[in-house]
Amino acid sequence: MSKILMLCGDFGEDYEVMVPFQALQAVGHTVHAVAPDKKRGEYVMTAIHDFEGQQTYSEKPGHRFTLNAAFAEVDPAAYDALVIPGGRAPEYLRMNSRVVEITRHFLAADKPVASICHGAQLLAATGLIKGRRVSAYPACQVEVELAGAEYMGIAIDGAVTDGKLVTAPAWPAHPAWIGQFLAVLGTRISL
Repeated sequence: MSKILMLCGDFGEDYEVMVPFQALQAVGHTVHAVAPDKKRGEYVMTAIHDFEGQQTYSEKPGHRFTLNAAFAEVDPAAYDALVIPGGRAPEYLRMNSRVVEITRHFLAADKPVASICHGAQLLAATGLIKGRRVSAYPACQVEVELAGAEYMGIAIDGAVTDGKLVTAPAWPAHPAWIGQFLAVLGTRISL
């Protein structure tokens, strides 16, 4: 099974952090969740985003998500794939040059990458998504297009696979997004 790196930060969307972290482990993958300036055993705060009829999502406090690896020890070459949860975290993660460098490694090496919601902000910061088909939360469309990618305005519960890049608009897409990512990883599940 694959060794997967998950890039986290404070106020990442709760479900977009917790669900893939647990689901990928449940089918046998090793997932290391890290955040800049954090060590194994420390936590990031998550936020719960919901769609309640306003022009954008609402935000409520989420869980403390405990990190199981140290950011300072990350060697991207030691990982097979990358997961970028959404929420507000990518807005700040994209300003960290080491985070951008790590993300760039996965894209340049053509390793599997799964990004959801605002994770596209970090993808755009790499300068390596030109010509790709990318879904994201609708508010990220401008950044995706400015980075030279084709924004895929799909249903909130859909996902897009472009080579080894799997993207989706928000947590309602988990079944499609995780399913497509598992296919890219070559994960076989038997019951």
